[in-house]
Amino acid sequence: MIPADYKARKSAMYEQFARIGKALANPVRLELLDLLAQGERSVEDLAETAGMKVSNTSAQLRMLAGAGLVDSRRDGVRIYYRLASEEVRSFVGRAQEFAASRLADAELAARNYLGDVASLEPVARDELLRRMADEQILVLDVRPEAEYAAGHIPGAVSVPHDQLAARLAELPADAEIVAYCRGRYCVFAPDAVRLLRARGFSARPLDGGLPDWKLAGLPVVA
Repeated sequence: MIPADYKARKSAMYEQFARIGKALANPVRLELLDLLAQGERSVEDLAETAGMKVSNTSAQLRMLAGAGLVDSRRDGVRIYYRLASEEVRSFVGRAQEFAASRLADAELAARNYLGDVASLEPVARDELLRRMADEQILVLDVRPEAEYAAGHIPGAVSVPHDQLAARLAELPADAEIVAYCRGRYCVFAPDAVRLLRARGFSARPLDGGLPDWKLAGLPVVA
C-alpha cells in the first residue's frame, strides 16, 4: 500500500535535487565557479575579474553556497570563497562538456569564442608531465598573476595573457612553449599560442587547464 504522503515525500526529494540545477542555471554563477576553480578569491576580487558589481557577485555566491557548491570564510571585513570540493569542479566541467556535445548552439558558441583549438594541436597532460624535465620546453601560465600565485604547474613561468605581447623578448626563442590557462573553455591559452606562432615561436596549448591538471592528481605548487 502506498503511504498517504508518498507524493509529498517524492516531491520534496526531487525539489532538493533541483537545487543544484537552479544554482547552475545562470551564466554568471557558472563563470564564478570557473574562477573559483583557480583558487580561493575574495568577493571584491571575483567582482573585478568578472566585471560585476560587488553586491551582485555576493548575491550569486550566496546562491552557490546555499546549494553546497562553495564554502566561505571571513577575514576581517572581507569574505573569501572557494569551491566546496574538487568534485564540484569535476561536475561543472562534465556539465559544460555535456552541453557542448548535446547542444549545437553551445558547441557553436564555444567555437566562436575559442576559435579552432584542435588546429593548435593541444598537448595531453601525460605528455607534458613526461617532458617537463626537458630543458627545451617552457610551460607558460597565461592566467592573471593572482591565479598563478594561488597554484600553478611546477616550473611554469607566469606571463599574464594581457602582458604577453610586450614581454615576448623574455621568452627563449628556441624552446617549445606549452601555454595553459583556466580550463577547456578559457580563451587565454589559445590566443597566446596564436600570438606566439605569429611571432615565430613554437607553441601549443595544454589540453584543458590547471583545474583539469589538479583533478588528474598531477602536482601543483603555490
